[in-house]
Amino acid sequence: MSVVETTKEIAGTEARASARSSFLKKRLGRFAPLLVLGALCLLLGLLNPSFFSLRNLIWGVANQAAIPLILSMGATFIIIMGSIDLSIEGVLCVGAMIVALLCTNDANSHHFGWWGPLLALLACTALGLLNGLVHVGLRIPSFMATLGLWFVGLGIGTVILGGTAVRVLDPHIRGIAFTRILDVPMAVWIAIAAFLLALLIERCTRFGRYVFAIGGGEDIAKLSGVPVARTRILAFTLAGFFTGIASLLASAQLGQANTTIADGRLFMTITAVVVGGTALTGGYGSVVNSLVGTLTVVVLANGMVLLGISPYVHETVQGLMIIAAVALSVRRGAQLVIK
Repeated sequence: MSVVETTKEIAGTEARASARSSFLKKRLGRFAPLLVLGALCLLLGLLNPSFFSLRNLIWGVANQAAIPLILSMGATFIIIMGSIDLSIEGVLCVGAMIVALLCTNDANSHHFGWWGPLLALLACTALGLLNGLVHVGLRIPSFMATLGLWFVGLGIGTVILGGTAVRVLDPHIRGIAFTRILDVPMAVWIAIAAFLLALLIERCTRFGRYVFAIGGGEDIAKLSGVPVARTRILAFTLAGFFTGIASLLASAQLGQANTTIADGRLFMTITAVVVGGTALTGGYGSVVNSLVGTLTVVVLANGMVLLGISPYVHETVQGLMIIAAVALSVRRGAQLVIK
């Protein structure tokens, strides 16, 4: 065999090895969040066998993950576009307030029944639309536009509620928190329905494809005929819709509405989406990833409660998760740019 042939063979072998290595890295990176979730569950099960009890899995994990999962569905589309929605807590506060004030409560004589949740859903969707219009129409960065609406929502809630809590007395609304179907809380079924709806939108509609196109490169998407402005507005509107659903569950589970009902929801939502593998730089991710990320965050919190770890440590761990998730997201985004 000549030197040239030997060199070519070595080069071919190295290329094949490099291709196999790249393929394995991609596959491992794709399933890494799921592997982390599995390893975390096994570890917690070994430390405390009650973690795998049916009661804990249903009420301690699935039921606690319902609201974060619904919120993450809307946030996923925003983050895939390379934008961010900081208005979650303000919008959720407005929605919960409308539910509480229009249904049977201890603050007024209103008895609008299910019209209350419906109007709350419409109001949250409208606020999402406003987010999109301000962001696109005024060419304001998404984090500034949504940050403003966050404070607007909290301000509205503070003015109307006056710093007090309004108890929800409507038995049908409260029933959402206690009713079981096949021994599973209704909130879990609602969250599953929201997940399936988001998955359908992501994989079976033009809007879903447009979101990924914008996240991959807005200029290229425009040249390809993607209606960028309309898609961005629709994405923020959709996020408001999911937040409206979450506001109904929040008011039903807590049994009241106040200005602190949404505290911590924003960072938990973004952490769940990014921990699941969605890149903050946009163009990569999925609602399935957000499902895995939400379960990871909730399982970790549930495990720390079962192990008797101080709540202050919970906050520390959540902060570290946010830092790690952002670092991994930035690294993932850099790899996508290089490739």
